[in-house]
Amino acid sequence: MSKLQFTLLQTALFWEDKQSNLQSIESKLKASAGSGQVIVLPEMFTTGFSMSPSKLSEPMDGATMQWMKRLAGELKSVITGSFIAEEKSNYYNRMVWMLPTGAFGYYDKKHLFGFAGEDKHYSSGYKRLIASVNGWRINLLVCYDLRFPVWARQQFNDANEFEYDVLVYVANWPEKRSLAWKILLQARAIENQCYVIGVNRVGLDGNEINYSGNSMVIDPLGEVLYHKEDAEDLFTITLDKQHLDEARRKFPFWKDADRFELFSDNNAESA
Repeated sequence: MSKLQFTLLQTALFWEDKQSNLQSIESKLKASAGSGQVIVLPEMFTTGFSMSPSKLSEPMDGATMQWMKRLAGELKSVITGSFIAEEKSNYYNRMVWMLPTGAFGYYDKKHLFGFAGEDKHYSSGYKRLIASVNGWRINLLVCYDLRFPVWARQQFNDANEFEYDVLVYVANWPEKRSLAWKILLQARAIENQCYVIGVNRVGLDGNEINYSGNSMVIDPLGEVLYHKEDAEDLFTITLDKQHLDEARRKFPFWKDADRFELFSDNNAESA
């Protein structure tokens, strides 16, 4: 399909209160006129950016996954965002791609934020997830991954086909470093010749860290199509594949890119 709708939820989060967050998010989504084909929630949307996984983590058949399955089915949309998952006695900052059918894929955050001690509490992921929906390919990444461009870099097959069309970052990115957030999102769009979506939270967390949102949608030429600062917001945008293809055709910078390999899981479920 030539067009794909994304709904971005920029919201405040209740600190380490899963039930309140799930109720609040569901209420906001259901109160809107309608949702896009893909709904994007912030990083750790059930808890905020907590370093207490031993008390807050859930198994993959737990309440959050059941909530995502039910809501994706009711809204007939893909829902994606990260929460604290436990698997084989390890904790992960896990971004789930939940289909309306209940099938799902997931990505475990690779770059753990040592500045806040995330690397002491969580295990790092080791492979990317590129999901598919309606002929579009979506690369799913989390917050601090944004600072490491190699992990997001487009790769090409022998037919010179782009690996993905949209790069999605979910985050709890503090207001103090919001300039880096905005600049790096634009840089990832320009260098990878793709759309970039960044969804961040707003408000204070339990550590008195303030988040200013600055959720954004950026086109493959680096133009900002959407930007919201400081306030809660629910925004739906339609991305145009024709515009993406035209930008890649008109400016074929990708032909001069360095070739390298990263391990990716390109067999995610398709919507």
